[in-house]
Amino acid sequence: MPHLTWPTKSPPEAAPADLVQDGLLYPQGQGVRPDAPQNQLILGDNLRVMGRLLESYQGKIDLIYVDPPFFTNQGFSARIGRGEDSRKPDHWELAEGYQDHWDDLDDYLEMLYPRLVLMHRLLAPTGSLYLHLDWHANSYARLLMDEIFGYDRLQNEIIWTYHGPSPIRSAFNRKHDTILFYTKSDQYNFDVDRVRMPYSESTVATFASSSKAGFGKKPNLKRGKVPEDWWYFPVVARLHSERTGYPTQKPEALMERIILASSNPGDLVADFFAGSGTTAAVASRLGRKFINVDAVWRAVHTSRSRLIIDAQERIQQDQPPVPYPAVLLRREEGSGGNFYQPFRKKWGDVLLKGDSVFLPQGLLSQLDYWEVDPDWDGETFRSKLQAPRPWRKGDIPESLELPSHWQRICLRAVLINGERYQQELKR
Repeated sequence: MPHLTWPTKSPPEAAPADLVQDGLLYPQGQGVRPDAPQNQLILGDNLRVMGRLLESYQGKIDLIYVDPPFFTNQGFSARIGRGEDSRKPDHWELAEGYQDHWDDLDDYLEMLYPRLVLMHRLLAPTGSLYLHLDWHANSYARLLMDEIFGYDRLQNEIIWTYHGPSPIRSAFNRKHDTILFYTKSDQYNFDVDRVRMPYSESTVATFASSSKAGFGKKPNLKRGKVPEDWWYFPVVARLHSERTGYPTQKPEALMERIILASSNPGDLVADFFAGSGTTAAVASRLGRKFINVDAVWRAVHTSRSRLIIDAQERIQQDQPPVPYPAVLLRREEGSGGNFYQPFRKKWGDVLLKGDSVFLPQGLLSQLDYWEVDPDWDGETFRSKLQAPRPWRKGDIPESLELPSHWQRICLRAVLINGERYQQELKR
């Protein structure tokens, strides 16, 4: 088979990351148990993080989905405001999301190639990898995947198509992405019955009207059909209930189809370019374990906020309790900025009234969320009480009720601009 090459092409070489635990997350106190949590949110360079994960996870990850930078040579901003008018982008409150700038194509491939090699090593023998790109670099990535996985390991070239405005006037509007579905071997997990979809009304009507339809071969219309390798899902910009504000967020329906088809309940699903955390949120909702990695602090922050908010919404909607298990938050030593400062006095004091804790009013308008460890041991922060700001409308709660047995608590607060604060209180 031909191989794609460039002057600096080389095997992956990077010192394994030194991962430092930042805390444990139990949304609304759910999922608390003494054993080590099985889910992980990791802040750090994914090449170094995967180098460290090889020690425990080589050949053990059942499904990997990755949505890396597309070689667009653009920068993307994150919306951090709440309740803004979507039709007035000039009034949006923005922060830096992530950069997709490269010196040239060689520079981009030098980033992508060693990471794909490590993903192949982490993948279980029956595992699958879905690589999500678009027209900028998908043809180059396919040659790399053929080299790493084998030409015969490509199962599908999936086209995700969508609608939306476009400034292009010199060509047809570019309204699809490409998802390359590879497996590590010819024995892999794939359950087509989990993702069957209804036949169209016209197809049902055709078979009802004529016994000769389908050349005499009538499908099981009640069971539904196997999806084609082109998928239509609306982009998140059109899905108000899902929008987090993080750029290039992917819809949950897209991830749900991939996870249902290529993993089983209890399997381990990984996303090493995690972005807004769609993979983690959907995997957990479907009963899978997850590893969620991103080098950008705001991506990990958005993923964490999403796990808190989604879990609370599910409980408030009185659905069957499916709590998110504990999430192990980690950061790579030196990855930058994931530290907590003392509360600033200019906001006022944290107040205790009975067994409730109140944040200063001056701070509330600036917060993304705040949380409490009601059994603070001075070392590991275990978030069991959370007060998040809703994604769309609503105010952040000003108080949280503590368990009556509390003796020592720790509060953490994360501001919209990314600043983080911490304060300890004793009875």
